[in-house]
Amino acid sequence: MPSLSIPEKLECFLSPKRIKIAVGGRGGAKSMSIADILLFKMQTESSKVLCGREFQNSISDSVHSLFDSEIDRLGITESFDVMRDEIKCSSGGSAIYKGLARNPESVKSLSGVDIFWGEEAQTFSEKSLELLAPTIREGDSELWFTMNLGSSNDPMSMRYIKPFEKILFRDGYYEDDMHMIVLINYYDNPWFPKELEMERIRDFERLSRARYDHVWLGKYSDEVPDAIIKPEWFDACIDAHLKLGFEPRGAEIVAHDPSDTGSDDKGLSHRHGSVFLELKARDIGTVNEGMDWATGYAIEHGVDTFIWDGDGMGASLLRQADIAFRGKGIDYYTFRGSETPANGNAIYDGDTLISASKKKGKTNRKMFRNKRAQFYWMLRDRCYRTYRAVEHNEYANPDELISFSSQIECLDMARAEVCGVPRKQNANGFVQIATKKEMLAMKIESPNIADSIMMNLYTTMDTSQRKVTIQAPKTMGGWV
Repeated sequence: MPSLSIPEKLECFLSPKRIKIAVGGRGGAKSMSIADILLFKMQTESSKVLCGREFQNSISDSVHSLFDSEIDRLGITESFDVMRDEIKCSSGGSAIYKGLARNPESVKSLSGVDIFWGEEAQTFSEKSLELLAPTIREGDSELWFTMNLGSSNDPMSMRYIKPFEKILFRDGYYEDDMHMIVLINYYDNPWFPKELEMERIRDFERLSRARYDHVWLGKYSDEVPDAIIKPEWFDACIDAHLKLGFEPRGAEIVAHDPSDTGSDDKGLSHRHGSVFLELKARDIGTVNEGMDWATGYAIEHGVDTFIWDGDGMGASLLRQADIAFRGKGIDYYTFRGSETPANGNAIYDGDTLISASKKKGKTNRKMFRNKRAQFYWMLRDRCYRTYRAVEHNEYANPDELISFSSQIECLDMARAEVCGVPRKQNANGFVQIATKKEMLAMKIESPNIADSIMMNLYTTMDTSQRKVTIQAPKTMGGWV
């Protein structure tokens, strides 16, 4: 019986599933591992494999040479006959190669294929994807794909990644009755070579973080125009309290971004002083069920303050909050991002707007279009200040920094949302943030967790919007 050595994360490819996808960046060994698994199946199950690319001008464009080199490396040459454009196994298994875009009829005419392997699947057209399902139709046949993510709007992403990406990016895999999707990167490869590690470090130092994330971490190649927070700023904030040596202290605050049934998630954030301890997303339930979930979390964790989005559907949740927090000693109030900025007559004194604006002594009211813009910019300031402290050893008051615990399960999702919030140009020069509706029109997912993080910084406001009067300091560190 032949042996097989593959990264543990790809072991699931040995179990039956109609659609299997290995997605990730450079160095994850996904192509080599899939080739080894398929050679194993050709030997042990006589599998007939069709290997396809969107464009294949010659056999050199296919995975033929990869199979050939793996047969030599594994020492199984006696079992395989490697021909110019086909591989045959003594057990009856085989591998052939086709280009999908230029030879659709030749693919349609094939029969008896057990497994289709699509390499560089991010380049596949919608027409090619529609061709595969009815063509690969033998009993228990499977469609396998290996890919790095391209655009979030390409056909492969739209069909097989976007519907499941929240769970995929949160857990590192997604599985249902039909799909098995695995996110695999260089850190999942136990044989990651030192030569590639040197290349990775070089790219980390010279590439933009968005480009590095695409090449090495399997992120979408989309870069959001005018995004207000850079990925490297967010990364510096992960466990910043441990890197810089300060403790979570001060008030504990939970913020909730409500939503009703549908594709829009409910978001929740839990902050202790400058440290975010937990971020959560929930994709089921009505707006009232979501409020029960969030208030229940706040009560269970004994927090000091609860905040929720009071614009839109959140406007109807005050009575529910009254009932939930009665006798609990928890301060609670709404955040209305559409309102004029808080502390409107105070001079803006942040870090990330042009110095000329500071010199002119512009007030918050003259700087920001509304509260949503003001507090997203406060989040930007905190992230930038933390980045400068972590990466450049610049001293900053811990009450003015921000840290995200690395124990947060959906940290990747939060990072994508926070670093995908764009600034909207305003004819009058105000700082303005794109609305959720405008972001959806830009093909940017609703930033529910990011909104809850932003709202969580809102601890100074009118007493008319709270149930208990608390005056927090200007630094927004969360101290009572």
